[in-house]
Amino acid sequence: MQNTRFDLGPLALTSSYTTNIFQPGTTTGGIACTSAPFDKLYVVLTHLWVVNKGAGAAPFRLYRGATGANAAGTEIAYDANVPAGGRYDIPLSGLRFGTTQFLVGGASAATTLTIGGCGEIGIGA
Repeated sequence: MQNTRFDLGPLALTSSYTTNIFQPGTTTGGIACTSAPFDKLYVVLTHLWVVNKGAGAAPFRLYRGATGANAAGTEIAYDANVPAGGRYDIPLSGLRFGTTQFLVGGASAATTLTIGGCGEIGIGA
């Protein structure tokens, strides 16, 4: 079976570095499709980008981990600086997120930066 293309965002980043940005969900409904392992979705992110619509440069941070957490060692990007009117690209070689994993982060100023991304979504363990 083949995965399906997945797009993340666009979503304005908040000024809190512990904001939940993304988490795969679980499936609901139907007949014979909600038992393990087909009750859980996973997403493989292949690319993230952050765009700055502000008048000055602005940094952001991204983490992969638990809900609302930004623990040391879970950084995807740390104080990455996006120039005014610019874009910051993060190519990923397939970062897999299960239903218990979150993309968490934020920016130095609320709604100045917008995040987007793409990858694949699948069903299974």
